[in-house]
Amino acid sequence: MEVLFMGLREKLELLGVSRRDFLKFCTAVSATLALPPAMAPKVAEALEDDNRPAVIWLEFQSCSGDSESLLRSGRPKAADLVLDVISLDYAEVLMAAAGHQAEQAKHDSMEKNKGKYVLIVEGSIPVEDDGIYCCIAGDTALNQLKKAAAGAAMVIAVGNCASFGGIPAAYPNPTGAKGVADLVSGVPVVNLPGCPMNCDNLTALIVHYLIFGTLPALDNQLRPKFAHGKRIHDNCERRGHFDAGQYVEKWGDEAHRQGWCLYKMGCKGPQTWHNCPTLRWNDGLSWPVMAGHGCVGCSEPGFIDTMSPFYRRLPEVPGFGVESSATSVGLKLVGVATAFFAVHGVVSIIRNRGTVKKVEEEYYEKEEK
Repeated sequence: MEVLFMGLREKLELLGVSRRDFLKFCTAVSATLALPPAMAPKVAEALEDDNRPAVIWLEFQSCSGDSESLLRSGRPKAADLVLDVISLDYAEVLMAAAGHQAEQAKHDSMEKNKGKYVLIVEGSIPVEDDGIYCCIAGDTALNQLKKAAAGAAMVIAVGNCASFGGIPAAYPNPTGAKGVADLVSGVPVVNLPGCPMNCDNLTALIVHYLIFGTLPALDNQLRPKFAHGKRIHDNCERRGHFDAGQYVEKWGDEAHRQGWCLYKMGCKGPQTWHNCPTLRWNDGLSWPVMAGHGCVGCSEPGFIDTMSPFYRRLPEVPGFGVESSATSVGLKLVGVATAFFAVHGVVSIIRNRGTVKKVEEEYYEKEEK
């Protein structure tokens, strides 16, 4: 029980995390937020402050991948201690309580911290047939979300499902799955998409909130620009091979073994906005493209319908080479891809044309800014 009343510094010492390692962590968070290194002491000060915001984590139509991402986060070791800096009052996967006890804990936290708590949502929300396809404690996910969001200071949608509907919203979307932003109004919403979300980005977002008391700059998909301000293609370590026209033609061929560009194998990096290449996974060890698998565009709206088939390359795009920018290439890919899919009758783009059209319109608007 004594641990519960320790400050962050005492907990770090107990777990063998040195002050130097903690400050390195703060510097890394500053870099993720695109803040100057001089802000690292401010990050440390915010984390050590005993002004912990209450956090309620709701899970709906989800595979729990984002909860797993949170649990597996290991860079740096102090990252999981950020959860000691916030008060995680309700999280179905993590909490020991169950049934009526769990629901009472959630209700008490919402009442006690009304207007001040952070609501984190994992998974999409079904709305067909009054939302009966996902119920918790006898109430629909839709009602649970609206009740919790009404008293929240902000809502963070983690993963593609909570952000844009994700896999449950793919055609034919029998449950009418939607993302949080489509259902919540009057409360700031931040999307942290990905399948799953990268926990380092969640940590950075929470740190930003602790330091400044506000949300970071967002793009037109409500994603923080520090995490989604650059296209994967812009920072990919295989970009030089793309510019030089050096592509993998077949899985396991010599070009694949040499680490050449995966564009012809279906990589969607030119159309995907995410900091995967710089943040990476597994303590910064690797990420899919580094491991030899193309990007599937999991941080983009409707990615199951708009980015599939994942292993089929987009059609030949003439006119770009070393001198072409990623922006111009991306625009060409989207335009030609549409024609390709239409000609060949690829079902995904036709079946869910509303989502595809919305994504393309927002994409072009973003490029024109």
